[in-house]
Amino acid sequence: MSIFGAIVAFLLAVVLILRNVPVGYGMMCGAFIGALFGGASVDEAVHLMMDGAKEMTPSVLRVLAAGVLAGVLMQSGAAAAIAEKLVRTCGEKYALFSLCFAAMVLTACGVFVDVAIMTIAPVALALAHRLHMSRFAILLALIGGGKAGNIISPNPNTIAAAEAFYVPLSSLMMAGIVPAVVGLFVTYQLSKRWRIDAKHMTDIETVEKETPPWQKAIVAPSVAIVLLLSRPILGVSIDPFIALPAGALIGVMAMNKMSELNVFLRVGMEKMSGVVFMLVGTGTLAGVIANSPLHRTLMHTLESFGFSPYVIAPIAGALLSGVTASTTAGTAIASRVFGEALIEAGVSSLAGAAMVHAGATVLDHLPHGSFFHITAASVHMSTKERLTLLPYETLIGIAIATTSTILFYIFL
Repeated sequence: MSIFGAIVAFLLAVVLILRNVPVGYGMMCGAFIGALFGGASVDEAVHLMMDGAKEMTPSVLRVLAAGVLAGVLMQSGAAAAIAEKLVRTCGEKYALFSLCFAAMVLTACGVFVDVAIMTIAPVALALAHRLHMSRFAILLALIGGGKAGNIISPNPNTIAAAEAFYVPLSSLMMAGIVPAVVGLFVTYQLSKRWRIDAKHMTDIETVEKETPPWQKAIVAPSVAIVLLLSRPILGVSIDPFIALPAGALIGVMAMNKMSELNVFLRVGMEKMSGVVFMLVGTGTLAGVIANSPLHRTLMHTLESFGFSPYVIAPIAGALLSGVTASTTAGTAIASRVFGEALIEAGVSSLAGAAMVHAGATVLDHLPHGSFFHITAASVHMSTKERLTLLPYETLIGIAIATTSTILFYIFL
C-alpha cells in the first residue's frame, strides 16, 4: 500500500462521514477505494479490509459482553436510581457538582456517555427548575462528568484502546483516574459560570419514575468493577468478557428482576449493535492504513518538527475523534493506526493507550456526530444554543488529555 492510497482512504472516509453516511459504511467505502488507489487489486483490497476487521474481533466480543451490563443498568432503572441517590446525597448546595459526579459515576459503571446524560437529564431538569439554574449549566456539568467517566469505564472506547495496545482493561481504567478527577474539577468550575443565566432558565418540570432501591441498583456495576480489578488487587485475571455479564446477572438477581432479563439483553444488544458495526468499519479502514507507511512517516515528520511521541499520542486521538465525532471510533482508529509506531518511538503500551484514549475526549462532541444532537435533545436545547457549549466541552477534553500526557511523560 502506498501512502497516497492511505491518504485517499482516510480523506474519503472523512468526507462520507461528514455527509452523514453511517460511520461504518463510510469507513468501509473509504478503505476499499483507498486500497485501490494505493495499488492493491480488488482481491488484495478485500483481504486487507478483512484482516483489519479480524483484528477487531476481541473488541467486538467484549463490547457485546458490555452490552449485557449496559442493558441491565438502563432498562431496569438502576442507572436512574444511582443518579438520583448521588444527587440527593450531595444536596442542593452542591447541585452542579452532584450532576457532574453522577454523570461520571454512571459512565464509569459502564453506561454509554450519551445514555448516562439522557438518564440523568430528567433529574437535572427537575433540580434546575427548583433552583433556577440554566440548561447550559446542567448540560455542561453532565457532558464534562460523562467525559471524565468515559476514560475510566469498561465502555467500547476503553475496550478498543486496551485491545489495540495489548494492555489489561483494568489497568487502562485505573490510568484514567487522575485525568478524570481533573476533568471533573474543570467541569464544575466551568459549569458554575453558567449557573445563573436569566435567558436560559429551566422552566420544564419532570415526572419522577419508579426505580429500584439504590442499594440494589449499585450491585451490578460494583460486582463488574470488582471483578475487573481482581487482577491488580488479587493477581487473578478475569476477562471483561466474563466480568461484565457476571456483574449484570448478579445485579439482576439482587433487584429480583430475573423475569425481565431477556428484555435487558435485547436492549443491551440493540445499543451495542451500532457500536459493533462501527468497530468493524473501523477495522477495515485501520487495516488499509496500517498496511501503508503513512503512520510511520507521519510520526517521523512530527518528530522532526520537535513533537514528542507523548504529544503525538493525544493529538492523534483528538484529531480522529473530531473527524468521526465519536470517542469510540476515534480511539479505535488512532490506537490501531498509531499504536505500533508509538511503541517503537519509546512510549509504553499503557501510556500510549491512556493518552490516545484521553485525547479522544477533546473533539468527540462535534455537530456531525449523534452525541451533539442527543445531548441537546436531553435538555430541550436548540442546535444554535448547543453550539455555544462546544468551546467549553473542548476545554474539558484538553484538560483531561493534558493531565494524562503530563502524568505519563513526567512520572511514568
